[in-house]
Amino acid sequence: MKQILIIGAGRSTLSLITYLQEQAEKQNWQITIADQSLELANRRAGDHVRTKAVALDVRDHEKRKELIGEASLVISMLPAHMHIPVAKDCIALQKHMVTASYISDEMKALDQQAKDAGVVMINEIGVDPGIDHLSAMRVLDKIKAEGGRMLIFESFTGGLVAPESDDNPWNYKFTWNPRNVVMAGSGGAVKFIQEGQYKYIPYHQLFRRTELVQIEGYGRFEGYANRDSLKYRDVYGLKDIPTIYRGTFRRPGFCRAWDVFVKLGMTDDSYTLENSEDMTYRQFTNTFLAYNPNDSVELKLMHYLNIPQDSELMDKLSWTGMFEDTKVGLKNATPAQILQHILEQKWTLQPEDKDMIVMYHKFGYELNGEKKMIESSMVSLGHDSDHTAMARTVGLPVGIATRHILEGAINTPGVQIPITREIYEPMLQELEEYGIRFKEKEVSYKGY
Repeated sequence: MKQILIIGAGRSTLSLITYLQEQAEKQNWQITIADQSLELANRRAGDHVRTKAVALDVRDHEKRKELIGEASLVISMLPAHMHIPVAKDCIALQKHMVTASYISDEMKALDQQAKDAGVVMINEIGVDPGIDHLSAMRVLDKIKAEGGRMLIFESFTGGLVAPESDDNPWNYKFTWNPRNVVMAGSGGAVKFIQEGQYKYIPYHQLFRRTELVQIEGYGRFEGYANRDSLKYRDVYGLKDIPTIYRGTFRRPGFCRAWDVFVKLGMTDDSYTLENSEDMTYRQFTNTFLAYNPNDSVELKLMHYLNIPQDSELMDKLSWTGMFEDTKVGLKNATPAQILQHILEQKWTLQPEDKDMIVMYHKFGYELNGEKKMIESSMVSLGHDSDHTAMARTVGLPVGIATRHILEGAINTPGVQIPITREIYEPMLQELEEYGIRFKEKEVSYKGY
């Protein structure tokens, strides 16, 4: 009997666990769900006969090693910075491992050890990163096989609220970890290359440099650059490509409004605010503005950032509640923590709300002296606030990769991401059975 250990039982594990439970009887699997909250782990396990729940503080080295030692494969659904101790244990105990997170430098450094131990360690197998790799490589390999030379590769993904649940001026609700949304882009300058020119966008300019994209049937989206696009040149076999750009989707107008939070300093997580517990939302906003006892907080903000009084931007900001006299109630909180707290009151999915994942790739290439372009897009809608598109598009690829490793279909050891044909072809085929499918069409070439 194969033993699967899932560490972490957060929101994105629901579809993963359902998938594994559906396969468990046929595959002769036993599933263990380990979480710091035994209550949450039990809720995720349900009454499934082949699933059990255990309490685990991942910092408890002995308990962690004991559970990993009993497993055939470990799925880490922990925050990215917590994967490394788990990964080291998996290598030491020769257990395969799957995560949905970006490969960190620390994880990459374990590659040779994993190879020596014969351990398969698949990372970046969620939605973004994950499904974006699978779907992009299928088209890129096809273009290369035809003899095409890549000129442009752009890729965008957005976790958004579905149109039928879109009821606020931001056209947005939290569909994944709110902290990651608040901290997006703050990790340093974003990098990409455009027409052979290296481009860098510092954090304070990130949400003012956007690109508009039309998705058939779903309208317009705006994308802002995401992380370091340059590292995917070698990964995707696009070393000499003139343009490569990876980004995140929001609805038009979101980024201009979010930029206000960035300019004010509300997304800063590097220091705590005195007396934050007794501060009101309005006082929090006023903290970042110049002292003037005669002007209102709203007026000072408009003057500081040159926002017209009749701007829709002020409607978005007012709607968040940032000017209200509601107590923050968080002790020793950073600006980013307070902003997250304020937004969670308005951006949390209601029980019947549906979310939406939107993914889009653009491939510009030259073939036989002619310039061509392919657009590929995928839209996935959730069912409600528990059974979300985010949970499905993160959890299903993790589950499918797990099955393929345990069946021996994926057997190359080492730290890796899903970019080879042996991985992406069967995975995309199975994802289509769950309604996650891409529409590809050739369009007129649009260069820069």
